[in-house]
Amino acid sequence: MSVVNLADAKARLSELIDQVQMGETICITRHGKAVAQLVAAKPERKPIRIEDLEALTKDEPYQEESAGDFIRRMRDEDRY
Repeated sequence: MSVVNLADAKARLSELIDQVQMGETICITRHGKAVAQLVAAKPERKPIRIEDLEALTKDEPYQEESAGDFIRRMRDEDRY
């Protein structure tokens, strides 16, 4: 976490925002005491509609073999 005093934060706000977007957290101080913290905003998550998911997967062929059996077969038959 970077620590920046308030005067520097005012002068370099765009640069600090770029750092926050890259995942860094910035602590802003006034007279040596922490007064604020800049952190990246969490993106808003949209709910998944079951109808959309069913429409997306309706044309996919049904797989008779389970995923576990498929991986096991690949591991046993196709040695690298």
